[in-house]
Amino acid sequence: MDNKNNEKFYRRRPDLRKGVYIVPSLLTTANIFCGFYSVLEALKGFQQVALSLSLGNDLAHAQTAVNHFDVAAICIGFSVLFDFLDGRIARMTNTTSEFGVELDSLADVLSFGIAPAVLAYTWAYSPIHDLQKVGWAVSFMFLVCGALRLARFNVLARKPVQDKSVKKYFVGMPIPAGASLIAAIVHFTPTPIIMRKTQIDLFGVNIDSNLYSVMLMMLTAVLALLMVSTIRYSNFKNTSGKPGMSKNQSVLLAAVIIAAIYQWSQVVLLIMATCYVSLGPVAKILSLVRPRPTEDPSGTVSSDVSLNQQS
Repeated sequence: MDNKNNEKFYRRRPDLRKGVYIVPSLLTTANIFCGFYSVLEALKGFQQVALSLSLGNDLAHAQTAVNHFDVAAICIGFSVLFDFLDGRIARMTNTTSEFGVELDSLADVLSFGIAPAVLAYTWAYSPIHDLQKVGWAVSFMFLVCGALRLARFNVLARKPVQDKSVKKYFVGMPIPAGASLIAAIVHFTPTPIIMRKTQIDLFGVNIDSNLYSVMLMMLTAVLALLMVSTIRYSNFKNTSGKPGMSKNQSVLLAAVIIAAIYQWSQVVLLIMATCYVSLGPVAKILSLVRPRPTEDPSGTVSSDVSLNQQS
């Protein structure tokens, strides 16, 4: 049903239109709830870690901490889902509004800025005394860069678009992508680093736990910088006029992804988040390596490779 048919339908049923307007806001509220609950679970996990260490690595408190951190990561994942649904449903039902846009941005600051920053701090590097101050600064950096990313997105979204190709990508990594990668890492291995052995087996390689914390801290800083960068990220919208997947193929692909996440959520979510975050830098490097078209004296355009071959 297109927008014109939607308008005619809602004119006949004004009460139904009011109800449809509420649906995106309810999904955004669910997004806020998941972000808030993730913060609470991360703090509870941090508290249980302290109790476990004070009691000589008590196993009961240690397992409780693992459960809290895992729930905190899962809540961020649900926030990503609700954030995707509220915008999609608002566009499908033609019920977008300025109020909804502003509410969605505030929700994203909580769910994809504060929640992953707190989760990374409490799970990865806060218990290590030498890294507490640096870790606090890195987590705050992630939050600030996420807020700047949202502010820039809102400003660009309000400007009239002259080039339709701009709609095919985001400028800078979207903030849900950075939050998703942090949450996926925690969901993959929810045991906090401070409660692990001195040497951590990471894909068959033994890494010192302190070094692993530093690596995660550097990753958080890189995610923050990607959000405020000018690297382009695809939004997977086909605006080039080329035929894309049919609706049946899209539904089938979505069903396969949902089934894979249900069966192997830890591995699948980590792979999906890592691939999307890496998509922008890889595409940027390939664009720099790929030969650019140049104009020869005759006025025709040719690539650098063809010019070299002719010479």
